[in-house]
This record gives sequence, C-alpha cells and structure tokens, in this order.
Amino acid sequence: MTASPTDGRFRDLTVDAFVDRLSSSDPVPGGGSAAAIAASLGASLVAMVATLSAGRPKYAAHEPVLAWAAETGQRLANGFLDLAQDDADAYAAFSSAMKLPRETDPQVAERTTAMQAAARRAAEVPMRCVEACVDLVAVAEALAGRSNVNASSDLNVAALLGEAAARGAAANVLVNLPSVGDPVAEGEMTIKVHGLLNDVEALATAVRQIVLSGEPREPMDPQATDTPSLGGDASVPASW
Repeated sequence: MTASPTDGRFRDLTVDAFVDRLSSSDPVPGGGSAAAIAASLGASLVAMVATLSAGRPKYAAHEPVLAWAAETGQRLANGFLDLAQDDADAYAAFSSAMKLPRETDPQVAERTTAMQAAARRAAEVPMRCVEACVDLVAVAEALAGRSNVNASSDLNVAALLGEAAARGAAANVLVNLPSVGDPVAEGEMTIKVHGLLNDVEALATAVRQIVLSGEPREPMDPQATDTPSLGGDASVPASW
C-alpha cells in the first residue's frame, strides 16, 4: 500500500524512496511537490556556491552578499521542502472533497463549498512556491560574477532549476483556479502568477548571460537590492 501524505514527511525520505513514491500510482506526491523539491535543490546549490566562495581573498569584497546568499539559500531550501509537503496535503484535501456525497441538495452544496475551499488552497500553495522561486533566482543572480568562478555552472543550474520549478508550480496554480468558483480571485491570481514568471525568466536569463561572460561584477549590498521580495530578513517568508 502506498503511504499517504501524512505517513511521514517527504523531507525525511531518502532520495530513492521519494522517487519511488513519485513514480507510484498514488496521486501524491505529484508535479507540485516535484517542482518544490527541484526548487529546494536549486536553493541548496545557491547556498553551496556562496559557501565555496566565502573566506577566499579573491572574493573578500563580496563577503556581505556571500553570507546573505548562504543563509537565504539554506532557508529557501528548507522552505521549499515544506511546500512540497503542503502541496501534497492540499491535493489530498481536494481529492477528499471530491468524494463527498452528492445525493441531496444540501450534500451537493456542502461538497461544492468544500471543493472550492480546497481548490483555493491547492492554488495558493504553488503560488507561494512561484513567489519563493523569484527569491531563489534573484539570489543566484546576485551571486553571478561575485562568487567562485569554478562553481559558476552550479549557479547556472540553480537558476535553471528555479525557473523550471516556477513554471511547474505556476501550472498547478492555473489548473486549480477555475475550481475556486471566484472569477475575481482567479483573474487576480492569473495576472500575478504570469508577472512572477516574467520576473523569474528575466533573472534566470541574466544569470546565464553573466555566467557565460565570465566577467566579475562590483560588490553589492544585499540590503539595498532592488528585488522587491528580497533584502534583509524579508528575503524569505517569516514562516520559514
């Protein structure tokens, strides 16, 4: 019997066990959890590149951004693992709502209300993943040209994983919105998710271009970043 989302956290599984769960006939974990796990790997690479660069005389001028990126990457990696679990739990709740009885009008009404609430949750969780992917790729962009050149390809992979995760999570947002039963919220969240994807794409493209150029960049103050969702303690949701 395949374990349910509550039979142990995904973060506690081995890679092999998680892949086995993902490839099973059980609907969870699914694409949303896989996207969050991919983002967690990307964030871990960001932290790795920052840590590899810290303490080296060649990158001494970049110590503030390296310390910030290492901490932010680790916190993002941890938060994405939580989102992987949250996504599976959200889908399980929607699946349970679909199975509610609908033989009488009150039952139909109750089922509809439960499905709409569960669908909203199933859209909100991957939206949080997309938002965090902006942070992930922004940190990668901040490190590009300011970190160990021998790890530049790892930074590129981090940005690619962040972009892929954002697009995967966004697809889950969009597929769940019609079931929310709120056209206004659907329209607002659709606009929001596309805007976030544009941000992710622009940042990931910048990472690739900077890495390809191999050119060093001037030091930056992470507190003064112009990325709205980044900077200081606000770089990662407080709940993470």
